[in-house]
Amino acid sequence: MRCPFCAHDDSQVKDSRPTEDSTSIRRRRQCSSCGARFTTFERVQLREVIVVKSGDRREAFDRSKLEQSVALACRKRSVEQERIDQLVSGIQRQVETAGDSEVASARIGEMVMNGLRQIDTVAYIRFASVYRDFSEAKDFEEFASTVQEAAQTETTGA
Repeated sequence: MRCPFCAHDDSQVKDSRPTEDSTSIRRRRQCSSCGARFTTFERVQLREVIVVKSGDRREAFDRSKLEQSVALACRKRSVEQERIDQLVSGIQRQVETAGDSEVASARIGEMVMNGLRQIDTVAYIRFASVYRDFSEAKDFEEFASTVQEAAQTETTGA
């Protein structure tokens, strides 16, 4: 593992333990050149999945990009990091176990929206505003009103 401080290619693992959600392993490492300590995380990758974006562009599935977009939607909300990690891990697991080597970015976006809808409605609306490309304030109003109506319907059981 390359040292993030001096870029030396050799480091020693000093401590390993599973993360709280047991989806990855946290490793404390020490650089054999400069002695700096740093943390890495290892996750199981079941298969290489390609994301098909608009315009038929293709790129490898990147968990960190998914984490960043969900975290951005949840910024300054009372959503625990653990909930974000669980959502991202669940989506990654669905994508990798679906059996397809390619998945449409629209499908991933729908998975994120379904997950955020259950976690936090403001984060859900924030993500939807980017995902669905809202261009005017009335787009927000219309979407927010449908979210509010759906929430009222769920609580009244109608």
